Amino acid sequence: MLRPALVILGIVAIGVGALLIASGYILPAGVYLVGSGLILVLGILFERRGYRPRVDRRDAHWEKTSERFIDPVSGHVVDVLYNPETGERDYVDTGQSE
Repeated sequence: MLRPALVILGIVAIGVGALLIASGYILPAGVYLVGSGLILVLGILFERRGYRPRVDRRDAHWEKTSERFIDPVSGHVVDVLYNPETGERDYVDTGQSE
């Protein structure tokens, strides 16, 4: 809910800034609004790229470890898998509640 609202806010800022720039009266404020809106929209749209990449389970030899924990968001038990070839770890939601 927050992400779409922030994207809309950024688009509105870009629009208002473009109008201010086009009118020529308040040029610094228009440039500031367009720049801030662009940073906000692009930051929201591309923020997820820095997180853990998707794990390909087809080609690897995954081993279940003894590690288990409860995901604080879903409340489900999560198993940890390990790939000794690459050192990757994967977290699998078992679907069981605590």
